[in-house]
Amino acid sequence: MPLLGFGTWQITGVACTDAVRAALDAGYRHLDTATMYRNEAEVGRALADSGVARDEVFVTTKLPPDRAGAAGPTLDASLAALGVDAVDLWLVHWPTGGDDVALWREFVAARDAGKARDIGVSNFSLAQLDELTEATGVTPAVNQVRWAPALFDPEVLEGHRERGVVLEGYSPFKSTDLADPVLAEVADAHGVSPAQVVLRWHLDHGVVVIPKSATPERISANADVLGFSLTEDERARVDALGRMAS
Repeated sequence: MPLLGFGTWQITGVACTDAVRAALDAGYRHLDTATMYRNEAEVGRALADSGVARDEVFVTTKLPPDRAGAAGPTLDASLAALGVDAVDLWLVHWPTGGDDVALWREFVAARDAGKARDIGVSNFSLAQLDELTEATGVTPAVNQVRWAPALFDPEVLEGHRERGVVLEGYSPFKSTDLADPVLAEVADAHGVSPAQVVLRWHLDHGVVVIPKSATPERISANADVLGFSLTEDERARVDALGRMAS
């Protein structure tokens, strides 16, 4: 699972196809979509037209809570829309408020049937992760949550590591003040933008991040974060934005 992925929330129609093509052209090899985004067909079309081999791209989709009673058919519809035989990762988009354990058993069955190479959840707490593991013996591979410097919680990060669950962050910029002087100073030190610092901060913590943009220039800039790393001091200063926000 590449640490840097391309998010597609709120991008639909031709704009989505164009954005995903631009992302693949920029070097992204991890695409994130969901049933509720209503853009799986556009993501699949862009992937098919890109010329990039299917096995080179990590594809994630998600099941919305209101489809918990029809998980199997919903996954089949996702696969058909994406034009793939299996997704690399299928996530429970949100806790359902109902029997998440029964739903998780269906996810395990889908994985065992080869329709999803791996399975996980999104927006779950550590306690909810433990409930699934204890009931089924299968720990979610990934938990996708809102994550940003202002939301940094070392206990949550460590809790995922202890459980062997990959932490994946979404909306890295929505919860971030990109004009923050700390981000500006770190960015100047590396000759990059504050947004690139935020993405590199995720990667340096081993957290998967899926920035979203429909602008080709920004898509390319967001992908261009592999040529530098934050120093230990810089990372600690960015970490501290979470304490300042709380």
